[in-house]
Amino acid sequence: MTTDPAHYTQLTGLLRDAATLESVAQLLGWDQETYMPPAGAATRAEQSAALATLVHQRRTDPRVGDLIAACESDPSITGDGDSPRARNVREARRAFDKATKLPSNLVAELARVGSQSQQVWKEAREKNDFAMFAPWLEKMFGLSRRKAECYGVPKGGELYDALIDDYEPGARAADIERVFTPLADRLSTLVQELQDSGRAPSDAPTRVKIDAARQHEFGTFVIKALGFDTNAGRLDVTTHPFCSGIAPGDTRLTTRYREERFTDALYGTMHECGHGLYEQGLPKADHFGEPLGDSISLGIHESQSRMWENFVGRSRAFWEWAMPHAKRILGAALDPFGVDDLYRAVNRSERSFIRVEADESTYNLHVMLRFGIERSLLRGDLTPRDVPGAWNERFERLLGVKVPDDRRGCLQDVHWSFGLIGYFPTYTLGNLHAAQMWEKIRTDLPTLEADMARGEFAPLLAWLRTNVHAHGKRWRADELCTRITGKPLSADPLMRHLEGKLRPIYGL
Repeated sequence: MTTDPAHYTQLTGLLRDAATLESVAQLLGWDQETYMPPAGAATRAEQSAALATLVHQRRTDPRVGDLIAACESDPSITGDGDSPRARNVREARRAFDKATKLPSNLVAELARVGSQSQQVWKEAREKNDFAMFAPWLEKMFGLSRRKAECYGVPKGGELYDALIDDYEPGARAADIERVFTPLADRLSTLVQELQDSGRAPSDAPTRVKIDAARQHEFGTFVIKALGFDTNAGRLDVTTHPFCSGIAPGDTRLTTRYREERFTDALYGTMHECGHGLYEQGLPKADHFGEPLGDSISLGIHESQSRMWENFVGRSRAFWEWAMPHAKRILGAALDPFGVDDLYRAVNRSERSFIRVEADESTYNLHVMLRFGIERSLLRGDLTPRDVPGAWNERFERLLGVKVPDDRRGCLQDVHWSFGLIGYFPTYTLGNLHAAQMWEKIRTDLPTLEADMARGEFAPLLAWLRTNVHAHGKRWRADELCTRITGKPLSADPLMRHLEGKLRPIYGL
């Protein structure tokens, strides 16, 4: 057994201290989205700003920089550049260098205005009033532009790249566009082919009315079966579903319910459960605050959520297991339907308005729309007040339907109110990673379909724990993809998955 050098131990101790303080800020954020009374919004904004300032001070403490430098010059730590400790130091250096580029007053202002903006967004969405939100959108993009300028434009890149890097390290907008453009064409062709077939499966099984309490019971039953530890996490209700991996032993999931379409909540819950399983699988207990205890990127994070939501949850094997339990918990409304009825209904291709409720064939088109708009906003090619018109025009061009109102258009997502600019592309990157991993999983686990049909999800979770979760941020997303699948990331596995499933359902 080896002992870590004193400077490495001191460094990880300081990183843990900062993460502990940040976990308090995350808890306040979770509370704001779930149980905080509306009248607490003003004070919560100040609390968020104060905590963001303290966390930033901890992360930019000169001692952290000195200890990173000491570790970098110690061959026992960095001599093997691929070792966990060497990778830990590399990522700590990256995070420290980025954090020190941001002035404390900007960090505080981003937290304060983000908290205020989020409350306005909730009300504006409810009232279908974009004009109410527009000034706050302008503020958040102005602050985000300042943040990107502080980071600096990567060589040969653009301002947007500086923000993407927070979520998908090393990613560039131009590279993403080169993948998204042909993928959009292939998806649009597939969607049109399905629509033109005239053989859409009935959506009657998903349109039955089921009250929220029964839906919550069923969702909780499902996530426990998938492996989510409710002794180390919980499921609550919010306006826009999310997962917060607050600290070791504390992972919070949220969802929302509509009585007239129970599968929206089910798949939203399974999506957030995928995030939660990743958070619970990270080695936080031993490495809290260190890169080794953190997720690789949002693209990889989304690969986990989209995998459980779609590759598991929309499979026939899943419904073979779930159907008897659904009828028992959700009640007699499902009695007229069988396994194949549900399987076909949840894989119906439909040009719909809401991203989080979109089917697999159209989902990525929603993401590409947002990617283009926020990139234009950051460049200054588009003003915040012109977003509804740009959104509606691009939506109709991509998905072929007219947006009826801003609530179901540009006001539907919470991300911009928080200043999460550069986040959206990671959803499609997650789908690409999930599809490529799934092909490898099916090779490694030849009984996977039979296992899922029996409700045995442990082999799949164990594979993900070993191949993805356990490594923390040891490798970057592209490197992990190549290590797992032997190939660089490609759109082909996703298209094989979608075409291989949807064409037979549509009799093509």
